[in-house]
Amino acid sequence: MNRIRKPFAYSFFNATAALISVNIGVFFLTSLFPRLVLYLGMSRHWFAGHWYWQPVTYLFVHSGWTHILFNMIALFFFGIPVERAVGSKEFLLFYFFCGIFDGILSAVLYHFLGIGVLLIGASGAVYALLFAYAVIFPRNVVYIWGILPVAAPLLVFVYALIEIGSQITGASGIAHLTHLLGFALAWVYFPVRMGIHPLRVWKDAWR
Repeated sequence: MNRIRKPFAYSFFNATAALISVNIGVFFLTSLFPRLVLYLGMSRHWFAGHWYWQPVTYLFVHSGWTHILFNMIALFFFGIPVERAVGSKEFLLFYFFCGIFDGILSAVLYHFLGIGVLLIGASGAVYALLFAYAVIFPRNVVYIWGILPVAAPLLVFVYALIEIGSQITGASGIAHLTHLLGFALAWVYFPVRMGIHPLRVWKDAWR
């Protein structure tokens, strides 16, 4: 456990900006060459098909302007404060741990559910970042659409309920299960890697 929790030396090199830049670059690339989405997105048969790069590359592929815009706005607003708080190395470990395993677990679950889906987008990792933001800044308020103030932990709870309901009803073509797994992996990361228990943090912050 000590090896798992060994901290990185703190450094900040704005990895969030680098991630946003790569996402935008890949978006323009796939706009020019649409078939790239099939190779960079994550198929539920990625392992059997020997497409071993897909658990990483799917994080940088988006389906349209709205998809990438909302993900990059969230990555900017949640990623930068989280990165400044934990350091760029920890931030990148968290981001790619949650993003990669989110894709792998989603592919496994969709395979057993018999659902054919090509996973694309940073949404799972972004949801994990929202969770991290709520744990690190439990008393911060997020303004929905710049108007409605919601406490960060409450926002996580509300989004989780929305995603559960949407997954059950099958609303839209969005991979809601992947979003929920982003929350779940972030929840696991904090106690295992950082020795921080989210519920305890939230209870202490809002007593």
